[in-house]
Amino acid sequence: MKTESKRMQKTAIVTGGSKGIGLAIIEKLIQEDYQVFNLDIAPGTSGQHITCDMRDFAQVQEAVRQAADTTGRLDVLICNAGIHFSANIENTREEDLQRVFDINVKGAFAAIQASLPTMKQQNSGAIVIVGSDQSLVGKQNSFAYNLTKHALASMTKTTALDYAAYNIRSNAICPGTIETPLYHQAIDNYCERSGADKASIHAEEAAQQPLGRLGQAEEVAELACFLASDKASFITGSLHSIDGGYTAR
Repeated sequence: MKTESKRMQKTAIVTGGSKGIGLAIIEKLIQEDYQVFNLDIAPGTSGQHITCDMRDFAQVQEAVRQAADTTGRLDVLICNAGIHFSANIENTREEDLQRVFDINVKGAFAAIQASLPTMKQQNSGAIVIVGSDQSLVGKQNSFAYNLTKHALASMTKTTALDYAAYNIRSNAICPGTIETPLYHQAIDNYCERSGADKASIHAEEAAQQPLGRLGQAEEVAELACFLASDKASFITGSLHSIDGGYTAR
């Protein structure tokens, strides 16, 4: 009797997958039967963890190569690692700008560059960059963070154009205000500086969204995994808002 060959399990890398949106993406990818590697400085609860400081270019590249060598393929790269910093340009020190840029932009650059040789050899691959609503609009007191998120939008488009001939797709998701540990850290920092009440600030943030609530990491994960899948095979070079309508105004 003829037996069907076993379907090859796909491989995905997620940077910054130990909490928040990254963790939700890993859990969704595992549900979709991917073998997932989590590149993060802190260990996570899902996926195969590879300790990686996104500020260290060589370390990021080696971690990507290690993951690809483990399975012999690399189908999906999710560039999620990032940090928030709130300040206008006058109150941003050079070292603040460098730290935010190193993690948010240079880390993604290193991961993508290291992933491309394997994807080119396969003649396939999907890259999903986690940008922000601030990839599309400006916000007050967000000079450095906004700068890096606009840079990721550019990285998405240029990579899509440069590697379309290899059937490698590059897209970005642009989350609005999502209730994650990063969100709570940003609110806590603001309240510590200003003396504001956290519950009030939280309610104000929800009210700013046309849908009247904050987004959840699992909702972002659904979009990221769709763009990584073959169902999105004709989508590349695009920025996808998931912000409760915030940037539609």
